[in-house]
Amino acid sequence: MKLEICHVTKYRYASAVSDSVNEIRLTPRTDERQACYQHRLAIDPNVQLLSYEDFFGNRVHSFTANFPHRELVITSYSTVVTRDRDVVWEAAWGPEESWKRLRSVEFIDRYAEYLLPTSFSTFHPKVEEYAAHIRGEESGVFGFVRNAAGSIFGDFEYKPLSTGVHTTADELIGIGTGVCQDFAHLLISICRLRGVPARYVSGYHFVGDLQGRNADFEQASHAWVEVYIPGVGWQGIDPTNNNLIDWRYVKLGHGRDYKDIVPVKGIYRGTGDQSLQVSVDVRLAETG
Repeated sequence: MKLEICHVTKYRYASAVSDSVNEIRLTPRTDERQACYQHRLAIDPNVQLLSYEDFFGNRVHSFTANFPHRELVITSYSTVVTRDRDVVWEAAWGPEESWKRLRSVEFIDRYAEYLLPTSFSTFHPKVEEYAAHIRGEESGVFGFVRNAAGSIFGDFEYKPLSTGVHTTADELIGIGTGVCQDFAHLLISICRLRGVPARYVSGYHFVGDLQGRNADFEQASHAWVEVYIPGVGWQGIDPTNNNLIDWRYVKLGHGRDYKDIVPVKGIYRGTGDQSLQVSVDVRLAETG
């Protein structure tokens, strides 16, 4: 399906600021499941953009606004074609051999960055205790991951504004409610504790046609997880909706956790009195 995306980030400052240095990770990736046909960034005030790939292969744009300004608006326009992927979760070998390969020294060395705890996806005792109750190993790596995502979906309530961008996996367990970022971090922790490489994915989830033609609903960026299945490769799973990744999902990038792929981040010189407004629109492209 062809999807059109408009993502607007608007900062307003109480007084003029300057020397604003920013990084943007808002370019959809092109891979076996999606193709980014068009991407354009519009920055106000006008600045010069630099572009490069980070360690994880994500496209990054950076800029500096040296002159005084009281508003910064970053608008990202994308056109992406996605498709449902024929997912083969089980490798040619059985569950025992799959787990054995995960625990080999060579495999652990190769995927070390996706097996270690982070400041968000912690190995806190609360997380270890929660993870210990997840079953499904006898069904293979996929069976375990599916059970873990299902447990998070059933045990925690999705509640906007109940957590913040700095909430950790163990804090989510204590709160009991959270958002997609929190559920992704917890699933990553659980997988890594069992030796399954897992990485955080940022992007968008198209749900417009599920809301009704005239429904007025607020859209937002989304986060999910990719796990490595031996003999199969990286596969996406969404613990917030307990879904496997399909054509409705548009991937921007991946990293060890949220900190690696913050969509927009920066620093500036000036007042700390600011406001942030973010709007996201994901819709089916018109054909004909």
